Amino acid sequence: MRNKKVVKYLIAALVVLTTIIFISGCSIDIEKLMEGGQNNNKELVVKFIDVGQADSILVKTPSQKFILIDGGSNSGSQDLVNYLKKQGVKTIDVLIGTHPHEDHIGGIDDIIYSFDIESFYMPKVTTNTNTFKDVLYAAKKKGIKINTAKSGAPIDIEDGIDIKMVAPISNKYESLNNYSGVLKMSYGKVSFLFTGDAEKISENEMLDNNVDLKSTVLKVGHHGSNTSTTNKFLNSVGPKYAVISCGKGNDYGHPHKEVINRLNKKGANIYRTDKDGTIVIATDGDTIKVTKDK
Repeated sequence: MRNKKVVKYLIAALVVLTTIIFISGCSIDIEKLMEGGQNNNKELVVKFIDVGQADSILVKTPSQKFILIDGGSNSGSQDLVNYLKKQGVKTIDVLIGTHPHEDHIGGIDDIIYSFDIESFYMPKVTTNTNTFKDVLYAAKKKGIKINTAKSGAPIDIEDGIDIKMVAPISNKYESLNNYSGVLKMSYGKVSFLFTGDAEKISENEMLDNNVDLKSTVLKVGHHGSNTSTTNKFLNSVGPKYAVISCGKGNDYGHPHKEVINRLNKKGANIYRTDKDGTIVIATDGDTIKVTKDK
């Protein structure tokens, strides 16, 4: 009888232990879902962060590596650092300053000071602004080499994710915007085109060089300015989704009506940080899920 009682107690204890483990496992999944639906370790997650009239995009790979494209403006740098920490960022595997305008690299010096940086890219062009000097000083102080962002620059992150730097193609431009590092990232059947502030000149160079621009998601160039996103360029990209990073009531009138009309005519689903807040696009390489974090 005693042995039977012992067996009963052991079975009861095992059931309780199994239940606790199951419940704990569920709570972890729920937490991950609350953080943005990232309970699938095969998901690539791209967050177009609401940084006002500026740009910053965080990419989280299936193996938990991070790419940060641009660092917003000076005024929002601490908010951006705090946001990245909340996303679990400790190391930025690839940091890219698309071009040296304040609304793209303003927060990069604080990002360099706040996180470990594995590799850093910026185009080969200089300015005499304090913002640009601050970035150079921060990189030098932490011993970070600045790789040149240009067409053909190699960017390796992990197996299964293909990243190509497709612009800038020329060595000299009148506008700093056309120095923008443009990236195409592919994961399975889904692809993203990140354009910085590249304007018509850079777009035409990509087209003339027969660059494969076909992409599922287009980060619309120059905050939706009419200087970018020509019909010819859109025909080549053919995006299903278009994301515009701009500030509410900005002085530039971004996004311009002409660009919105062009995107609508192409049938793209348009998302805007000024209206939608941070826009999160998650994909398993086959399907896409878009959420808005207003």
